[in-house]
Amino acid sequence: MKEEFDIELWQPRTSIGRAVKEGRITSISQILRSGQRPREPEIFDALVPNLEEDILGISMVQRMHKSGRRTKYRVVAVVGNRDGLVGVGHDSASGVGPAIRKAVIAAKLNIIEIARGCGSWECGCGRPHSVPFEVTGYSGSVQVTLKPAPRGLGLAAAEVPKIILRLAGIRDCWTQSLGQTRTTLNFALATFDALKQTTRVALREQDAKRVVIGQIGEASG
Repeated sequence: MKEEFDIELWQPRTSIGRAVKEGRITSISQILRSGQRPREPEIFDALVPNLEEDILGISMVQRMHKSGRRTKYRVVAVVGNRDGLVGVGHDSASGVGPAIRKAVIAAKLNIIEIARGCGSWECGCGRPHSVPFEVTGYSGSVQVTLKPAPRGLGLAAAEVPKIILRLAGIRDCWTQSLGQTRTTLNFALATFDALKQTTRVALREQDAKRVVIGQIGEASG
């Protein structure tokens, strides 16, 4: 169960955190678009109160130590607000509970803004319901390609990318994947990498007007 965040009890440890608590920064976009990276998960709790969390996978990892076999649990988590913000993270711990908490924190610290649009020639509605153009992401042996889809199609994807895309705010999308997709971590990171590419492609001015970056209420173009 997600814990309630109380900003009054929060003691920031960074200059960005102090600016958020004092009200000098009121939007997560102000931080992300300046090229800075928040180092406190509480910053996202304060600025994105509707952030949702989901667990993509839990696996057991073992290593040999001189005192014997050591066992840990590795968790892959995703967070998003279903409106242009999404983050994927992973971490491990000796117990499932601590591993989940650490993975969620890692996902929050990896949050990015993505670009959405209507890039499908079959649709042309102009609404930010899909990816604006075809993008491809990589992680390990896994390759994930996201393609624009018309409204009403839904998410034509496997379970892992479907959860990530849904929390990112993408409602319609074709996906294609290659490699060892049974490896949940690489599958998730490849999907996340593909979403990163939506903001790394240069657009012509007339095309940029049809693309929404980040949250719809805070979009500037």
